[in-house]
Amino acid sequence: MIPEKMRALELRAYDGELHLVEKPVPTPGQGEVLVQIAASPVNPSDLKFMVGGYGVKKPLPVVPGFEASGTVVATGSGLMPMLMKGKRVACMAPDTGDGTWAEYMIASARKCIPLQKAVTLEQGAAMVVNPWTAWALLATARQGKHKAAVHTAAGSSLGRMMARLAQRLKFPIIHIVRRAEQVTLLRGLGAPHVLDSTAPDFDAKLKDLCASLGATMAFDPIAGEMTGRVLAAMPRGSVAVVYGSLSGQPCMVDPKLLVYEQKRVEGFWAPVWAAKQGFLGRARVAMGLQKWLATDLRTEVCARVPLEKAAEAIEAYKKDMSGGKVLILPGAKPE
Repeated sequence: MIPEKMRALELRAYDGELHLVEKPVPTPGQGEVLVQIAASPVNPSDLKFMVGGYGVKKPLPVVPGFEASGTVVATGSGLMPMLMKGKRVACMAPDTGDGTWAEYMIASARKCIPLQKAVTLEQGAAMVVNPWTAWALLATARQGKHKAAVHTAAGSSLGRMMARLAQRLKFPIIHIVRRAEQVTLLRGLGAPHVLDSTAPDFDAKLKDLCASLGATMAFDPIAGEMTGRVLAAMPRGSVAVVYGSLSGQPCMVDPKLLVYEQKRVEGFWAPVWAAKQGFLGRARVAMGLQKWLATDLRTEVCARVPLEKAAEAIEAYKKDMSGGKVLILPGAKPE
């Protein structure tokens, strides 16, 4: 039985403050499904959204959260929604309207991925944002015939996924971190090329490694001065692909690198990459990635919290985003 009311976390201003509210359970329309949310992770993109710094803004008030897992409990009209009734799915929030940090959410049936039997709801909750980005970045480098790449913020959850996936695909990556314990962590995963950006010889070592491996593409979610430092160390004609702004600063690149060394900076956003793959292409990626969600593409979780504890857990996550994900469990009750 679907209730009339549900609990949700609501954003009333782009100030990052969440409010626990009760609101009506929405009704799916044509091409839509109603998902009873089991779990939803907190990602850096969610934090950016909450302060108005992401590429998507929605009319307020709104429920945040971009991805989740759950069960389709009701459907609107259309063949695809009807085929999903009762299925466990990974789902994405709509471009407008409420997101995943609620007990129920309306989703487009085209943005729901049926989960294979071996995939748990917890694994499925975080199968889109990071795993898709990791796969898409590596696919971009390989399709561009790059011999090797550089990845900044490599100690993050996404960075660890890329380290494992790169080894599976036998694609060399130079992993950049900023703490000694992260060097140990990445090397423990089998990554052979890990550099600490706080070390005094970092720039020289990075330049030598880029030259020896032929690393001509960099993946940079940090921006700020890091973009320019990495690009300066890479061979002539290299490209820095910026897919985030964790530093909160504009990319700082010496114009001489762009003019005289023919280097360049490009932007990358996973939703745009996914849209270019077409429906069948996205379906192939979605089904293919599920077999690695328990291994190469696994998500480390540091906390599982009900809606009542989410704000507190998010503040802790902000202080150490490499320590594992916070999973919001809307159906769970506070202890």
